[in-house]
Amino acid sequence: MIPHGPDLTGRVAIVTGGGTGIGASTARLLARHGADVVIASRTLEDLERTAASVRALGGGRCLSVPTDVRDEEQVIRMTQRTIDEFGRIDILVNNAGGTRMVPLKALSSKGWDSAFNLNMRSAYVCTREAGRHMIERRSGAIVNISSSSGLHGVKGGAHYASAKAALQMFTRVTAGEWGRYGIRANCIAVGMISSPRAVEAWKAAKLDMTATGILLGRAGTPEEVANAILFFVSDAASYITGQTLLVDGGMPMSGIPDA
Repeated sequence: MIPHGPDLTGRVAIVTGGGTGIGASTARLLARHGADVVIASRTLEDLERTAASVRALGGGRCLSVPTDVRDEEQVIRMTQRTIDEFGRIDILVNNAGGTRMVPLKALSSKGWDSAFNLNMRSAYVCTREAGRHMIERRSGAIVNISSSSGLHGVKGGAHYASAKAALQMFTRVTAGEWGRYGIRANCIAVGMISSPRAVEAWKAAKLDMTATGILLGRAGTPEEVANAILFFVSDAASYITGQTLLVDGGMPMSGIPDA
């Protein structure tokens, strides 16, 4: 049964980084609204766990395709597997990403290249491969998952913030070139989202989440990002493209204390 809201029945979505966190929540939400979903990540165990949870919802079908999105040949195979199984690609969510924080003075060329390969180049290759099929069908919706650090920067993340900023511009240019084919491309810049891996990293860094200055006073959830993705890929956003939406709980604001 499709819940109230967008009906994605008959549409096929690829979600990278689909085994955990934002990707897993997005896969479940899109499937609940009727989409058939292909989830991709490096870890088969995570994919199988998420696929089982998607199937349990009784919505769209879910296919797991183990893929390292940094490997161009694996992305090509993932895209072809989607076409072989479902015959079309309507939605692409470039969610795979991440980094290890390193001060600029200690950042190696290898670390810089690694951040761009995972956070930017992988989205380019996935977009190129899925886009060929979208162009043929003259329709499609692409959502790239960026970070608020791509807008505001983050100390210790020159490589990560720069890659995420590049992803936002890549989104805008994709929208500019492919709009005539009926393809929409939008971006979501997320703030502090409490995915399991993020929480582990916060604990390791002894980060006090109550002291970040987020206007809503808390970290966000993967489900809250998934809701924004659902909007962008649905017909409710049919006249929106080339945009970056901040899903960050509100950035810190200066002014009178306790106003």
